[in-house]
Amino acid sequence: MITKHEMFHLIVKVSPGFQDNLNTFTAEWECEGEDLPIYSLLTDLAVYIKLLIEIDAVNELKLIFNIVERWHLEGDSYVKESATIGLLEDLQNVNVVGENTPNKVETYLLSESRKMWLELYRFWEG
Repeated sequence: MITKHEMFHLIVKVSPGFQDNLNTFTAEWECEGEDLPIYSLLTDLAVYIKLLIEIDAVNELKLIFNIVERWHLEGDSYVKESATIGLLEDLQNVNVVGENTPNKVETYLLSESRKMWLELYRFWEG
């Protein structure tokens, strides 16, 4: 089972460019101990994914979304929830990632992530 302490280490393994974001976040919040504001780092990841989409880093994006799928399938309840409400919701939010990103993200989503993606849209549409 993947825990919140492992989430971003998995991302950095497949996308080493995100290491600086993780280092900055860890240094900024190290005094918080267990109560790290992971959702803030998930927003950073959404913006990072947007940048990868802009430079057409297809292989790296596929690897990242494989990890996101693992978060949904193998994560503890916190990881599953934050993968959806933290990351996917930010990737749908044009105020975070811009107008064109959500449509491009959809091409990388795997089965469970796609299901959660669509559920978010249904939720916001009422």
